[in-house]
Amino acid sequence: MEKQRFRGWLVGGGIVLFISILLYSSMGFMKLPVGDVFKVIFNINDPAIGETPAFIIKEVRLPRIAVSMIAGAALSLSGLVFQGVLLNPLADPYTLGISAGASFGAALGIILGVSFLGVFTVPFLAFIFSLLSLYTVMKMASFSGKINSISLILSGVIVGSFFSAGLSFTKYIAGDDVASIVFWLMGSFSSKTWPEAYILGGTTLAALSVFLYYGDELNIISLGEKNAIAMGVDTSRVRKILLVTASILSAVAVSVCGIIGFVGLIVPHLMRFLVGTDNRRLTLISALWGAIILSAADNMVRAVLPNEIPIGIMTALLGAPFFAFIFRKKLRGGRL
Repeated sequence: MEKQRFRGWLVGGGIVLFISILLYSSMGFMKLPVGDVFKVIFNINDPAIGETPAFIIKEVRLPRIAVSMIAGAALSLSGLVFQGVLLNPLADPYTLGISAGASFGAALGIILGVSFLGVFTVPFLAFIFSLLSLYTVMKMASFSGKINSISLILSGVIVGSFFSAGLSFTKYIAGDDVASIVFWLMGSFSSKTWPEAYILGGTTLAALSVFLYYGDELNIISLGEKNAIAMGVDTSRVRKILLVTASILSAVAVSVCGIIGFVGLIVPHLMRFLVGTDNRRLTLISALWGAIILSAADNMVRAVLPNEIPIGIMTALLGAPFFAFIFRKKLRGGRL
């Protein structure tokens, strides 16, 4: 039964994803026929389309759609792994202080006005400080080469608090740059480019491969530390590999898109309701529907609302009540 539901949601998700790309590419200030979008995407030559619509589709809308979909997949995958490894249903991609480190790095780059990598300078600094946060958390939580869930979470709280304090001080002295810092913190997919999509996409594919490879081990670890050890799983090694991979994935996503909450928390829970608890299946289905959900939210703020708002606000507004709904359903033992 679970296998049939998985196949149904996987095939259905693939169809929805493809249709979404066509529809979202046609929507915006300049509305374009879906047929023209299809021809441009698949390089079907039609002189009637014109250079301007083709440019808008290829270089403006498609990069943004691609980044929003890949970011949704990345955050959902990270949330799934964090929840499974840390045995904490409230874990998300930012549990280990990744977002706090990235936010401080980005804010630092903004107020210093550095541009040694051009437009990629701020994302690069966000990524470096998110890795610094991860390294600090891993070192703090490691004792005799072993890591447990409680020490990781506590270390994440400590490191996250430190970088949050640094971010607050940075905003305090930022002056006129504080608006740019706040806008970055709320997350956005505007002005995204193909290089950013390639970087995030390559990282997501690599992480997906790792998660699929260790899917069985993640299932066993989810049963608890003692059970996993009794079944012959090297929990310390597997936990480090999965946590570092998920953290790097979320760090890349944050550095490219800013802070986007609730996606990594909600999507894994929703997929568990729909297809069961097998993490190998959840890995694929969470990535797929994470892409669909976040791109839908971004298209809403881009093409439906009268004024575009940061995507982080939209995901919080939609995510909080939806998470409350599935939480209540779970308490009652119901299914969606």
